[in-house]
Amino acid sequence: MRVTGFTKLLSHGKDAFTFELVCLSTGKVIALDTSVVVNQFRAATPTLSPLTGLFFRTLTFLEHGIKPVFVLDGRPPVEKSAVLKRRAEAAGWSNFNPTAKLLEELHISQKELVDLCILLGCDYCDKLRGLGPKRALTLIQTHRTIENVVLNINRETHPVPESWKYQEARNVFLEAPQTQVPELTWMEPDEEALVKILCHLKHHREGRIRHRMKMFRESRESRREKREQQNAAGCHRQTRLGEFFMVTRKRSQVSHGQNRLEFYRFCFLKNKISFFQRLHGDS
Repeated sequence: MRVTGFTKLLSHGKDAFTFELVCLSTGKVIALDTSVVVNQFRAATPTLSPLTGLFFRTLTFLEHGIKPVFVLDGRPPVEKSAVLKRRAEAAGWSNFNPTAKLLEELHISQKELVDLCILLGCDYCDKLRGLGPKRALTLIQTHRTIENVVLNINRETHPVPESWKYQEARNVFLEAPQTQVPELTWMEPDEEALVKILCHLKHHREGRIRHRMKMFRESRESRREKREQQNAAGCHRQTRLGEFFMVTRKRSQVSHGQNRLEFYRFCFLKNKISFFQRLHGDS
């Protein structure tokens, strides 16, 4: 579910997020928003099917002993029908769970975060025009509810939409039906089924898919044996310094260099602390 400008607010609560190396997630079950992952691959490789990216990323998870769970959107609420119609026309076609740490960093409650998202603009109703992320956050921190915000803003610069269905949108956020989590099982990848989908239907080179499957089996077995040997010897993997730094897309704007450097330092410190906490806990 899209919230306009919400990522700009995350800089206010960056301490609520941690960066973790893939190798440190071995044995974990991780949940992935399928629509977000698919759109990432569509943006990165628009000429290829996003299923290709899902294929390679999933095998990487499995190689490291990570069990991925791909979460799909349920039936959209009525309030989202207008947005879905606009997206379908543009394309030519005929769970909201904030962490307690993030709320603490933003100094707001979960209900106030919902009102903040509505002010910024979401899929379920119109927004107050002229409000950016920082201004909207300040208003919620000061007045706490949409009703109070509306009473304390300039109606000329921030006109209230006609028939504004913000209360219905609020209910969608706070009273969404809960889905019972089924019992999850992970089976071996079906190579022949993957070849049928990716090669016969999506026209990828069969040799590439089968070669990656062969590498997957060899790599997974090798990593598994190495972990067993390390556990038996009571050893732990020593992380290289370079692995604390995240590789990002190169940008041409020189003005962003300082921000990038600060981001690298932040990632390095967070990962270093996390690593030594784990090391201390294992010893």
